[in-house]
Amino acid sequence: MFYYAIVALHILVCVILVLVVLLQSGKGADLAGAFGGGATQTAFGSRGPASFLTRMTTVVAIIFMLTSIGLSMMGERRSADDRSILETSGRPSAAPAEEQDTGTTSTYVPTPEQIEEQIRQIQEEQQAAPGDVTPESIPGE
Repeated sequence: MFYYAIVALHILVCVILVLVVLLQSGKGADLAGAFGGGATQTAFGSRGPASFLTRMTTVVAIIFMLTSIGLSMMGERRSADDRSILETSGRPSAAPAEEQDTGTTSTYVPTPEQIEEQIRQIQEEQQAAPGDVTPESIPGE
C-alpha cells in the first residue's frame, strides 16, 4: 500500500516538474521576444517568476530525487520476495542438453543411412512378392 502511494506521489511530482520547467523563461528572451515584443508582460512581474519558479524547481527536483531513491530501495526489497515471470512461466530453462533432465525416455531416431536401408529392404520385398504383404513382412512391427 505504501509502495503505491510513493508511486502516485512520484508521478505527480514528475508532472509538476515538467510544468515548472516549461513555465520558466529562457535566459536571453522568452517567446514574446522572439516575435518582436520589446517588453514582455508576465503574471508575476519582471523578476517575480524567476525567483518563484527557481525555488519551485529546486523543491520539486529534491522531492523527485527522494521518491526515486525510495522507489529503488523498495523495488529491491520487493524483487527479493517476488519471483520473476521467467521463473513462473513453466517453460524449461535453456540449459544445455546434457544438463537438462526432462525425466522422459529418449526416442529412437534413425540415421539417414538406416532410413535408406529400410526403404531398400521394403522395395526389395515389394519387388519379390508384390501381392503377398503379410504383417511379418513389414519391418518395425
